[in-house]
Amino acid sequence: MTTPIPSPPALPFLGHITQIDREIPQNTFDLLADQYGEIYQLNLITRTTIFVASYELQQELSNEKRFQKTVIGAMQQVRNSMGDGLFTAYPGEENWGIAHRLLMPAFSTAKVRDMFDDMVDIASQMLTKWERFGPRHVIDPSEDFTRLAFDTITLCAMSYRLNTFYSEQTHPFVQAMADFLAECGRRANRPPLVGAFMRSANAKYEEDMKTMNKLVNELIEDHKKNPTEKQDLLSIMLNGVDHKTGKKLSDDSIRKNLLTFLVAGHETTSGLLTFTLYYLCKHPEAMRKLREEVDSVLGSEPIQLAHIGQLKYTSACLREALRLSPPATGRTVRALEDTTIGGGKYAIPKDSVLAIMTAKCQMDPKVWGEDAREFKPERVYGENFEQLPPNAWQPFGYGMRACIGRPFAWQEAHIALASIIQKFDIVMHDPSYTLELKQTMTIKPKGFYIHAIPRTRSSSPVAVSLSSTLVGAPSMPHWSSSVASSENGDAKAKLEPKQKLYVVYGSNTGTSQTFAQRIASDAPCHGFKASLGTLDSITEHVPTDGPLVIVTASFEGEPADNASHFFEWLQSLKGNEMENVKYAVFGCGNRDWVRTYQRVPTIIDAILEERGAKRVHERGAGDAQAAEFFQVFDEWEAQLWTKVAEEYGIALADDATPASGIHMKVVDPGTSRASILRQPDADLGRVVENRLLTSPNAPAKRHIEFQLPEPMTYRAGDYLAILPHNPSRDVHRVISRFALSPEQQIVLSSDGPTSLPVDKPISVFSLLSGYVEISQPATTRDLRALLSVQSSDASKAALEDLSASYADKVMAKRLSILDILEDHPDIQLPFGTYLEMLPPMRVRQYSISSSPLHDPQRPSLTVSVVEAPALSGRKDPFLGVASTFLASLRPGDMVQLAVRGSSAAFHPPEDVSIPMIMFAAGSGLSPMRGFLQERAVQKKAGRDVAKSTLFFGCRSPEEDFLYSDSDLKEWEELGIVDVRPAFSRCPEKSLGCKYVQDRAWQDRAIIKNAYDHENARLFTCGSGKMAQGVKKVLTAIIQESRGCSDEEAAVLFERAIQGRYATDIFE
Repeated sequence: MTTPIPSPPALPFLGHITQIDREIPQNTFDLLADQYGEIYQLNLITRTTIFVASYELQQELSNEKRFQKTVIGAMQQVRNSMGDGLFTAYPGEENWGIAHRLLMPAFSTAKVRDMFDDMVDIASQMLTKWERFGPRHVIDPSEDFTRLAFDTITLCAMSYRLNTFYSEQTHPFVQAMADFLAECGRRANRPPLVGAFMRSANAKYEEDMKTMNKLVNELIEDHKKNPTEKQDLLSIMLNGVDHKTGKKLSDDSIRKNLLTFLVAGHETTSGLLTFTLYYLCKHPEAMRKLREEVDSVLGSEPIQLAHIGQLKYTSACLREALRLSPPATGRTVRALEDTTIGGGKYAIPKDSVLAIMTAKCQMDPKVWGEDAREFKPERVYGENFEQLPPNAWQPFGYGMRACIGRPFAWQEAHIALASIIQKFDIVMHDPSYTLELKQTMTIKPKGFYIHAIPRTRSSSPVAVSLSSTLVGAPSMPHWSSSVASSENGDAKAKLEPKQKLYVVYGSNTGTSQTFAQRIASDAPCHGFKASLGTLDSITEHVPTDGPLVIVTASFEGEPADNASHFFEWLQSLKGNEMENVKYAVFGCGNRDWVRTYQRVPTIIDAILEERGAKRVHERGAGDAQAAEFFQVFDEWEAQLWTKVAEEYGIALADDATPASGIHMKVVDPGTSRASILRQPDADLGRVVENRLLTSPNAPAKRHIEFQLPEPMTYRAGDYLAILPHNPSRDVHRVISRFALSPEQQIVLSSDGPTSLPVDKPISVFSLLSGYVEISQPATTRDLRALLSVQSSDASKAALEDLSASYADKVMAKRLSILDILEDHPDIQLPFGTYLEMLPPMRVRQYSISSSPLHDPQRPSLTVSVVEAPALSGRKDPFLGVASTFLASLRPGDMVQLAVRGSSAAFHPPEDVSIPMIMFAAGSGLSPMRGFLQERAVQKKAGRDVAKSTLFFGCRSPEEDFLYSDSDLKEWEELGIVDVRPAFSRCPEKSLGCKYVQDRAWQDRAIIKNAYDHENARLFTCGSGKMAQGVKKVLTAIIQESRGCSDEEAAVLFERAIQGRYATDIFE
């Protein structure tokens, strides 16, 4: 027996209309859900609607075989303007299908990434406005985010600049749209007879539609008059042909869909960003964590495309804001048959209308806990989000009618939020403000105002960054054969690809097709003649005369439109129909859809193997939300060519490279800076890895790996010389002091030899960044030069005082020329003279922390990142030039470097039976790790390697015990080293030993035995202070053993270390 659906008391004829809040209907619906629970029913005069407010019911209604999206109520009124556009079309309307098939690829991951630069462009306009108005200006974030989203959708999707940030008033479209949507909501809840008499409201309604259509018509007309090569949204609507029907969108349909995107494309994004800022302002801990992530990922550099996937806590903040306050408050479905929901509890007749209250369902305590109403980004961070029950998070809708612009909105929101947090501290104008809503078709905070206070650190301007190099593939015929075009006939003849290869894809959005096109284009360079087509094109005709490469995606667990027939057919097979097929599968997906992630490619891969096919390469899986999405594919494709070449016995040319239609003339090989700075041995190396080794509580130490250029190599114990850049913060300080522009191009000339680039254009930023030392202490000569130029009497007196007490006031405090100029702005030093005073940029040498036996072309460094209070007393911390540069590097970055040999003694003994006694602290572990890595490789090769002893000093095992849980642990288990730590912050965990020398004295018996009986070699790497401490202990061991005086022990020490003790000391 079913349970009746509860309903509040109603008035005759009017039903529940009088109970609905006229301004904020959502408040009424939420209160009724709090009162009646997971389900209730309202009579709204023209319709009866069942409201559901629990996860279980939302999950059940997310079955498109039982329930279908319906357009009713306010949405039905919106059709008066948007008609059968994507947002308001009735199920089954032909124009919806045409528009959906044409426009889905325009919002693929690859296409949206191509919009990154334009999105950053608009975001920078907003940030510039906030910066220009200053911290005292009261900002209405809802208004500015509306401008942001509105300008972004018109520029990215229609190649049209509205420039609303350059106008005091919002665009007329925005106000007309808000009034139109609000009136649609009111009309839906009015008796039809009453609406007929509201002439003034009706006139305003018609006028608002005219205002909106005016902009739409302007955009279309402008696009026709000024066509662009960019395949933007409007171009696709104007020119696209639906592959299924062969039809184009009518002019009326183009107008309605364009209006749909203008409304939906900015209204919800602006609400999302405003809600997110509100929650962050109310939760300082979350704001702090977000700031830390933004600082860690972006640092001081402009936001880049690769950053988006790394901003995981940023994603969590946006997800949590969408969970608590989804701007689109719900979705409405219609029952396709008589059914029940709630485990048979509630009877639902056919054609019943059910409204899913998204926010309420996303705050169900059964899923989200008793604190479900609290803002906690951690609950949707990383694995926590992936482990949610299916359909527990649905702010973008569901299924075929879900938000088509989700990737667009998601990227736009990340850019905006991260850029804001990077540049500003956000505080509420009224600290006591609590959330109030305003509602049209969506909801936003009402009366929420903020101040944007520039961050205390150096500003990080948002700038247009490099766009993704991946572009969408053009539309393909049913099948096409790839031919490598080349102007060089010999090169073409040399490749002569003969072996067939088949590349097929299943793609709705275009990403899988793009990857498939890339494989087909690369095929001739690897000895294959490729053909390209859809998965459906090989239904019942799977090729067997060459490898089959499948690239496909899942859409809510279902195959793409052009793969559905193949998928259905494949699942129907029962025998060994695929026994002559050789294949590989790469799947595209999105981990936000946890339950169905990679479902289709996984099933295809498994069935092909079950039906007798041979897998030539393991299935690849790419997550479109991840930063490494394209990198994962690149790595998989590279391995694919190796596998299929082996399988088909194809010898690849060493110089095989993909053909390119882009030609580039190299006017500078990228090493000229080293040459100008007289570092002729420097060449370009590539960063492979850069990771943090320490906890947030300890000074940062990083592990960085490089790929050396051919034929450069190294020995364990050698140095890697790095040619760094100055920290951007300090470069900007100089630029500001001399009132220059970073982009300003200058040409230097010199009458004599110089280490500056002369006779060629160079930007001021590049010059200051890479050719001069900005932070070096001023010399007495510099002080004299400063005294020789015009300045105030007070400044001259200060300079005289610095000269008189140079050691204490300049050298001891590391006071640079820039520091002095900033302290005395009236010193009129010409910029050219300043450049002449600065020393040239020098290389920094770091001990290599790896062994060439592990990889001769891939050395690593273990680097301490220097950031400490300035000795000069200045507010900004002192930043180490080279370590700050190294810390900022990312995989793929090119660095000018050179291998420099160390002293002959500072290498591990050639005889592996000789043990090593090593003393190191902090990053001084670097060469010792290289020595031990070499011994580990030798041990694994079967050699009888002596066990060495490592005395290592750091703060604590939890903070900075470098490599303790990885390499050192492995090598101890391998039996090549005994690690003896000393923890300065918790000596109780290291036998009471605080420093390396303390632990050496504690375990002096080990040292003595190894030296006396095992011919051990001794090595020290670290600061001079530590080295002196070790020397004292070693001398004391001799004195204790021999029973001699201090003087005699010192002599014996010097004699004992000959040929057996090497040091590498740094300050």
